[in-house]
Amino acid sequence: MTDTEREESIPEESGMLQGGGQTVPSKRRRRVLTAGICLVAVLVLGGAAVLWLSAKASTIKAELWSSTQLVPKLKESILQNRPADATEVADELRDHTASAREAASDPLWSLAAAMPWLGANFSATTEIARSADDVATLGVAPLVKVYDSLNWDKLVPSGNGTDLNPIQKAAPAVASAANVVRSSAERLNAIDAGSLLPQIAGPLTQARQQLSSVGDELDTASDAAGLAPAMLGSDKPRHYLLLVQNNAEARATGGIPGALVVLTADKGKLSLSTESSATELGAFNPAVSVDAEQERIYSSRMGTFMQDVNFTPDFPTSAVTALTMWEQKKGEKLDGVVSIDPVALGYILDATGPVTLQDPQVQALNSGKLPTQLSGKNVVKTLLSDVYAQIKDPKQQDVYFAAVAREIFGAFTSGKGNAKSLLAGVGKGVEEHRVLLWSADTAEQTTLAKYTLSGSISGPSVPAAQFGAYFNDGTGAKMDYYVNRTVQLIQQCTAPGGYGTVKVRITSTNTAPADAATSLPAYVTGGGSYGVPAGTAQSNVIAYGPAQAYVETATQDGKNVPFGAQRHDERPVGALSVRLAPGQSSTVEFTFGKIVQNSQPEVVVTPTIQSVDRVILPTQSESCGPDR
Repeated sequence: MTDTEREESIPEESGMLQGGGQTVPSKRRRRVLTAGICLVAVLVLGGAAVLWLSAKASTIKAELWSSTQLVPKLKESILQNRPADATEVADELRDHTASAREAASDPLWSLAAAMPWLGANFSATTEIARSADDVATLGVAPLVKVYDSLNWDKLVPSGNGTDLNPIQKAAPAVASAANVVRSSAERLNAIDAGSLLPQIAGPLTQARQQLSSVGDELDTASDAAGLAPAMLGSDKPRHYLLLVQNNAEARATGGIPGALVVLTADKGKLSLSTESSATELGAFNPAVSVDAEQERIYSSRMGTFMQDVNFTPDFPTSAVTALTMWEQKKGEKLDGVVSIDPVALGYILDATGPVTLQDPQVQALNSGKLPTQLSGKNVVKTLLSDVYAQIKDPKQQDVYFAAVAREIFGAFTSGKGNAKSLLAGVGKGVEEHRVLLWSADTAEQTTLAKYTLSGSISGPSVPAAQFGAYFNDGTGAKMDYYVNRTVQLIQQCTAPGGYGTVKVRITSTNTAPADAATSLPAYVTGGGSYGVPAGTAQSNVIAYGPAQAYVETATQDGKNVPFGAQRHDERPVGALSVRLAPGQSSTVEFTFGKIVQNSQPEVVVTPTIQSVDRVILPTQSESCGPDR
């Protein structure tokens, strides 16, 4: 064997090479050793990185959790009118969110966010922390700074009027806060939650919901701060037509607008003047022009009589028609329309306390048979029932209504009562569609149209899957005081093609006494003057479905009946007449099909003397068969 062959025969695995009398590691041994050292280093560094990221994650979680625990405390401080406490809590809140944001801005955390798959979880956590800190720093902190000038007592009228200056000064801060929350919500909504771990997707969903809720409230506050000063006469006096709707004779938006008063707002101070009535204005010939689509549904009476301008449930239409009538008969151009009903007046009285009717003319009218002091407990019965029994002349009834409105608004504008309760009462009236507002200023009305206060049946204030149940008196009298109603949506199985079907079930009961024909005043029963027997209540029942749907069938007490089918602003409309003798009930169902909206259906109803939460029953879902 040659030396070369001998050398080649030495196994490399022996780890030894001969030369110079020394042993040296083989190349493979060096590679293995190097790889081992690198592996250990990677494991050490990886473990350290994991520990570091874990520590940062714990910090973020703890700081965000601490910040959420402060939110109820902050709200309580604001509601209890403690600005110093609110400032302290806001500062503490900002400390926690800043710490969370700092932890999520760590270079190693940012590097982890760039990793495939898991990186999305780090990135989402960063956005949650960033959004929380933006809201605390750019939203909450500026709001708390202006909070002291916007406490409860300064948000309601007083004898000297509302001080509008603090609201005007606060408007930019409120608008900025709303913009910050909106931007943060948009960033979180852009994250694909489906690609995240449950531990991250859950907090992300919660953060989205919280920001959405806070954002809606701030948008509302921003719009209110922007609108209120001008509409309350900060630059020039504003004059509004005040309609006092009478629920005893139903109209789609509430009741017949019998009493009319001009409401003036001048630098925050409210006053009433120019009292009139729908009866005094008389008939309009030629009729005021109204939307042709609505005229087909509700007849030309909408433009002929002030009493009928709100046959339509769309308050902007009613308001425009009412202002046109007022201008034609009174020669006075007004800036908008405000509507309120006796139930909402009762909510105000709950906050202000009772009012005493001091007008000598009113005292002479009631002859001691009507209460001289009205409260939230007796105002509805007095205005919608007792007045007709004691005051026979309709013109004198309108005088009484106007006087009551004057006294209640006097209590409201004087700052009488608890400020928070007063605002809550007005808010409840708005929520139940008992307080409505329309502005002749196009820009203002565009903003109002975003809210329930506008009374619109279409547009941004109307949810996609909204239904409506509305009532117009067909008796020609005041029998609706005795009609109790319930409205319920019945959600049926999805039809082939993915379309939804919903029934609107409306039950009406005439609770008038059996001898109503003789025991109730003829002015209340109608006395049979319009073809309806005395004591019987007749109503036109109207149901609206969501846009693009169709009204397919109508039943009354389980039997198919003919009905009128129309469309209003792309919404299907079904209508029929229901006549009820004393003690009689009847259930009407309108079926709406081809519904493309997938959101949870909801319903709006004509406000009656009943509490709205007792009229609207919970939505039912019919069970599907095995083949559906």
